[in-house]
Amino acid sequence: MFKMRTIAFATLAATALASSPALARDNDNDGDDFKFDLVRSKGLANFPTVAPHAHGQVKIESVGPVEIMKVKVWGLPPNTGFDLFVIQVPNGPFGLSWYQGDIQSNKDGVGYGEFIGRFNIETFIVAPGVAAAPSDPFHDPKRIPDAAQNLTTNPIQTYHLGLWFNNPQDVVKAGGPGTVTPLTESMTLVSRS
Repeated sequence: MFKMRTIAFATLAATALASSPALARDNDNDGDDFKFDLVRSKGLANFPTVAPHAHGQVKIESVGPVEIMKVKVWGLPPNTGFDLFVIQVPNGPFGLSWYQGDIQSNKDGVGYGEFIGRFNIETFIVAPGVAAAPSDPFHDPKRIPDAAQNLTTNPIQTYHLGLWFNNPQDVVKAGGPGTVTPLTESMTLVSRS
């Protein structure tokens, strides 16, 4: 399972969903939650058959020291696994990204995921110094290899979400390329609510 997630992260992805903090809204006026819509990326223009009706909605609610993020997506290929990432920017090359969890679409192409973590204005990635990365535990020559070390960076905010096909074969079935490469913009969904 993790092997497929890793391949999918490195695969030209078929769907990515992202948010715009400026467009978020708190619908119950208590100041502790907000919602935003997810729509198909312009990067999919060259692949009109790949999830042509993909949409979604995200609700994030604060529960003290963490947030609960509920992601609902529809218009996806049915019975297909997807991987959710928190990403730096909504369009390729996406910047820094981390794997958050899985969403599985049902027979109607609808998927739902609920995640607990920090998903607010303070969400960021930082690397105060260079450190050696753990050795690659997968030893799979088909995977794009892990980095040997990180780069140093000041805090970088990560306000967007990306949802990618879990399996590159599903990208091909949906009408997209099956090339295993680092993430690119051409196969993403982003929010533009």
